[in-house]
Amino acid sequence: MVKPLIQVDEKGFYGKFGGAYIPEMLHPNIEELRENYESITASQSFQKEFKSLLKDFVGRPTPLYFASRLSEQYQAKIYLKREDLCHTGAHKVNNTVGQIILAKKLGKKRIIAETGAGQHGVATATVCALMGMDCTVYMGELDMARQKPNVERMRILGAKVVPATSGSKTLKDATNEAMRQWINNPVDTHYIIGSVVGPHPYPEMVARFQSVISEEIKWQLKSKEGTENPDIVMACVGGGSNAAGAFYHYYNLDQVRLIAVEAAGLGIHSGKSAATTALGTPGILHGSKTLLMQTEDGQVTEPHSISAGLDYPGIGPVHAHLFDTGRAEFLAVEDEDAMKAGIALSRTEGIIPAIETAHAIHALNMIEYKTDDIIVINLSGRGDKDLDTYIKWGGY
Repeated sequence: MVKPLIQVDEKGFYGKFGGAYIPEMLHPNIEELRENYESITASQSFQKEFKSLLKDFVGRPTPLYFASRLSEQYQAKIYLKREDLCHTGAHKVNNTVGQIILAKKLGKKRIIAETGAGQHGVATATVCALMGMDCTVYMGELDMARQKPNVERMRILGAKVVPATSGSKTLKDATNEAMRQWINNPVDTHYIIGSVVGPHPYPEMVARFQSVISEEIKWQLKSKEGTENPDIVMACVGGGSNAAGAFYHYYNLDQVRLIAVEAAGLGIHSGKSAATTALGTPGILHGSKTLLMQTEDGQVTEPHSISAGLDYPGIGPVHAHLFDTGRAEFLAVEDEDAMKAGIALSRTEGIIPAIETAHAIHALNMIEYKTDDIIVINLSGRGDKDLDTYIKWGGY
């Protein structure tokens, strides 16, 4: 696997951001991971099992689809990386497959996870069923209501779904509950974090498992366009795992524009937003130093997005670094515009996207590009989970 120049240092930092800010009781868990994950994941046995499951269970490689009608509409060459066609319906399973093999090799018997939109929860429940491991998923009570189909999928797969009833009852609070549970069960339990967040080594580990996305984009684009490098790669960002995967093999290539799209909610300055780079300041969130939305005295501000997967008050430290250095451009899209873009893609290309991805689709209206530019948008998940939200919105 090619390591990008934007690398984490030995203490888990990307520039100013990262690290492991954890309670003493979690130190053994994190140290066990930090000391073992690189050697385990680099081993021949791990790689053989990981690649086999990605191919035969997940269904990789996912297509790089030339969206002809969308391209005609926007006057550019637009490709969609079809992560929605992964087993379980999103990119999340790339990471859970990697982490379940790692957990098994570490001798763990029980898995816990957090989830927002439910896709990571479903992907975790899926691999636990595959490996015969006990699974508990923490999910915000609000998210459980708006993502009910995914809750039932997790339960059918054998997972216990525990509601987080504190705070905004969304992803932040589910993560808090999962962290507390892990502190109480350090020996036999592995916490499968679903995004490039949390204490080191999680952000780097998740990014590596997701880097298969950009690894495939390179050879797929070479066969279609004669070049491995698009002009622009775009992806939505909550915590940011799908974007980290899509950007990974392009970090070093300044000629490739990286565009990350956050959720502006009801407006960046409305008080109902999740646009971290526009509103955030450096601080500690879920075990790492990153950019997060917080009050002057350091209390986390409640985020808002119509998409449960972007409803998070921070971003992963790698994205905070990309923003801080100017390597990536960050945009923010409001709820209404994202919903319209989701319907537009459905009717232009016959693909109903997850509302998270719909934010990135709308961002085509916010950037400048040339008519011969190649634009790759990472289509992080399918919209099945969001049908109730689409229906309640009703703008179609």
